[in-house]
Amino acid sequence: MARKQFDLIVFDWDGTLMDSTSTIVKCIQASARDLGLPVPRDDVASYVIGLGLPEAMQAAMPDVDPKYYPRMVERYRYHFLSKDHELALFPGVPEMLQELSQQAYFLAVATGKSRVGLNRALNAFKLLSMFDATRCADETFSKPHPAMLQELTRELGQDMKRTVMIGDTTHDLLMANNAGAAAVAVQYGAHPVAQLDACLPMYSAATVAELHQWLNEYA
Repeated sequence: MARKQFDLIVFDWDGTLMDSTSTIVKCIQASARDLGLPVPRDDVASYVIGLGLPEAMQAAMPDVDPKYYPRMVERYRYHFLSKDHELALFPGVPEMLQELSQQAYFLAVATGKSRVGLNRALNAFKLLSMFDATRCADETFSKPHPAMLQELTRELGQDMKRTVMIGDTTHDLLMANNAGAAAVAVQYGAHPVAQLDACLPMYSAATVAELHQWLNEYA
């Protein structure tokens, strides 16, 4: 059966598939506290989610001495590792992925996580075999640069015009815009709805259930 619009569906990870936004914010703040640095507000810390770790630390604390950024990354990893066993996928995510896989879509992940971090999460949730390809921030350019989507489409032999990027941050949506892919927002993650809307996604889902239904009807 001919597809409606897309052959490749690319998901962000944190805040889109995994319910990790508040944990990431707390880990960024704890890292600053460890080093005696000004602690970023919740909204500032959540805004940088989706970027690669070094870029995220610079964006969260632009006014500190750059020598602190590598130490912030180190402390962040320490705190996140101590908590990642507590994290869960959003309700409905496993069922949605399973159904899309059965419908023979190509599925991929484009994330600000490191390769080690993503593989650990995929393994914990038994999703390693669910995705046809994945890209992490320590392997290529950080979002919103289009490289992740360019590399994924090349690897899987897919057309960017028949690719959709789904994410909870403006970094995800702007990456899609920059690459020439379609963009779909989810409203339950790190960035406020007004900021997501400003990136002009083709759809904005309030819940995983809404996203699942939209993909069934329009993807």
